[in-house]
Amino acid sequence: MKIIVAISGSSGSKLGLSVLEKLPEDYDKHLIITDHADIVLDKEHSITLHKNDEIWASVASGSFQADAMMITPCSMNTLAKISSGIADNLITRAAAVMIKERKELLLAPRELPLSAITLENMQKLAALGIIIAPPIMGFYSEQKTLEDMEDFIIGRWFDQLKIPHKLYKRWEG
Repeated sequence: MKIIVAISGSSGSKLGLSVLEKLPEDYDKHLIITDHADIVLDKEHSITLHKNDEIWASVASGSFQADAMMITPCSMNTLAKISSGIADNLITRAAAVMIKERKELLLAPRELPLSAITLENMQKLAALGIIIAPPIMGFYSEQKTLEDMEDFIIGRWFDQLKIPHKLYKRWEG
């Protein structure tokens, strides 16, 4: 599976890196970061790194055939641009391609509280089939640590994209 992970903004960028670490090893992983993400990547990650201003990168084309894209976290600026069809950087261009090609796109908005404008943008995207999945904890899977909570959130995102995992205890009724 080819998957694009984008990190938009600096708050929550650790969560985006955790997503990369927990993806199955045999996936073809591509990472896009904004200048504001301000993260340092280990050389150990088997990923292809794209800078957000590289609008010509492979992931900006429908012929690249990515299976899914996750923007974790997704800044309100990025969400608004995607909602408005603005594709002025690699993250928003790749997202526009995912929408155009009818591929899975998951956005993890990270702001709190949500304004009426943000909710309107989310509703518009959800109506197009985009998965809107803020990093919200579930309390039924017996998390005891911050890592458990992170695993639950990432596991729920993976569930939405049908990515196999064993990151949290599932509800048994």
